[in-house]
Amino acid sequence: MPTWEEVVAIGIALPQVEESTWYRTPALKVAGKGFARLRTEAEGALVLMCDESEKAALLASGDRAFFTTPHYDGYPSILVDLEYIDHTRLAELIVESWRRKAPVKLRTAFDSEHS
Repeated sequence: MPTWEEVVAIGIALPQVEESTWYRTPALKVAGKGFARLRTEAEGALVLMCDESEKAALLASGDRAFFTTPHYDGYPSILVDLEYIDHTRLAELIVESWRRKAPVKLRTAFDSEHS
């Protein structure tokens, strides 16, 4: 099971990521914008950014790693239960979440280095 420390290790490897807080919980930010947050509410989980269609697909997949709460309805994010997700899939989702918040120039530079 991935831990918050592993989430941080994946995120910090991305350009201009800083460990911070967001809504008074541990978070990762790029250019001051949060893209990953460890929830401390009863359900726990990791909040990652995604678009609405990806969120719908993840929820429809039936994979118990993905869920939402009424608070996140209509918001482009998915809740990830770290107990049920493998490291590879988690890394993919963290990178995609970073891409949603990173400035265009930073994403472009990242893409040119990793293509």
